[in-house]
Amino acid sequence: MKETGLEGRPVAFADAALDAIIAQYTREAGVRQLEREIQHILRHLAVDLVAGRALPRRLSAAAVRRLLGPPKVLPEMAGRVPEIGTATGLVWTPVGGDIVFIEALRLPGHGEITITGQLGDVMRESAQAAWSLVRARAASLGIDPKSFAENDVHLHVPAGAVPKDGPSAGVAISLALASLFSGRPVRHDVAATGEITLRGHVLPVGGIKEKLIAAARAGIRLVMVPARNAADVDEVPDEVRRVLEVRLVTRVDEVLEAALVAVAGGS
Repeated sequence: MKETGLEGRPVAFADAALDAIIAQYTREAGVRQLEREIQHILRHLAVDLVAGRALPRRLSAAAVRRLLGPPKVLPEMAGRVPEIGTATGLVWTPVGGDIVFIEALRLPGHGEITITGQLGDVMRESAQAAWSLVRARAASLGIDPKSFAENDVHLHVPAGAVPKDGPSAGVAISLALASLFSGRPVRHDVAATGEITLRGHVLPVGGIKEKLIAAARAGIRLVMVPARNAADVDEVPDEVRRVLEVRLVTRVDEVLEAALVAVAGGS
């Protein structure tokens, strides 16, 4: 306020206005960009003051959007309805957690899998492990084993401009593939994170606190986390834990049972 000549003026920000700046105009681990955006708004108000225009006593979210222009950050949001072949995973980034959608598409072919979305080697290996894991569970999922040999799969993780790597998407990839071949949609309000083994065990991963915060922000209701990450869940803020059901899992089968929607006449 002092730097922009507004010191002593009765100008305040509504909580919703600050929330809008943080969510729609900043994406960082610190607060430098937040400070810049607030300064940008105050400079606009300083111009209004010099021009003789009255200053608002309390800035609303609508006023923030008018002064800052179109949002610069559009966070991913949970889907609206269950979909076949689409699962929600959780990722850690240097600026916090985020949700990511895993999409699987089946095409006539010979049992090959194509993986796209600017994925690193570790994530590609997770996809291969998930492919083998789901094939091995064909009987329990009610899948005709022949369908794996008679079809190709295209596995895609959108937001191709953002590099993605690490083993934590293994559970979500397994969920997307199981949904695709069983014909059972995945609950749209469920997200999962965890590394998988070929025996179906779910191993611990990093960034749990940031991932759960991202899940709550995106509208997710149930998050499945490796049981060995229980201590990390305790570090999640109370306001996040109040809106999320966090379920600790040890095996992929628990995730499939909870997230796959039963269909009429099916399992």
